[in-house]
Amino acid sequence: MGGRMVLTLLGRRSDDPSSKECCSIWELLAITLNDMVSEGLIEEEKLDSFNIPQYTPSPKEVRLEVQKQGSFSIDCLEVFGVNWSEIDSDFDPNVVSEDGGYHLSRCIRAVAEPLVVHHFGEEIIDEVFKRYKAQLAAHMSTENPTFVNVVISLKKIA
Repeated sequence: MGGRMVLTLLGRRSDDPSSKECCSIWELLAITLNDMVSEGLIEEEKLDSFNIPQYTPSPKEVRLEVQKQGSFSIDCLEVFGVNWSEIDSDFDPNVVSEDGGYHLSRCIRAVAEPLVVHHFGEEIIDEVFKRYKAQLAAHMSTENPTFVNVVISLKKIA
């Protein structure tokens, strides 16, 4: 009888699906893998066939999908950002990470490692994420990137 649900999705503020606000975390992994191809550590054909399926919806898209499905009403829909550096400080704004990108690279590794291992093999995985951490640290030192989260509170329609 009834019910509620709260969802948090990685998303974007913009209605433009090609917006850069959602993709740089994966672009940095692509740069890492591409560098390893140019050094002969990964086969180019393997890189060309590698894909991480991800879509980051806008608040408008989330709202439209809920309305289209029809089982829930929307109590609240909000968007907020989480600064990458906060992840690297264990979400403590008073802590400045001395090893930029460490926690964030571990977080992304938890998501991407099974895909990378399956596609490229176990033997390169440590090197991929060592280089990826360096890419993250460099990116974080010149920009202030954030993850955009879409949070929606839903109520079951009786």
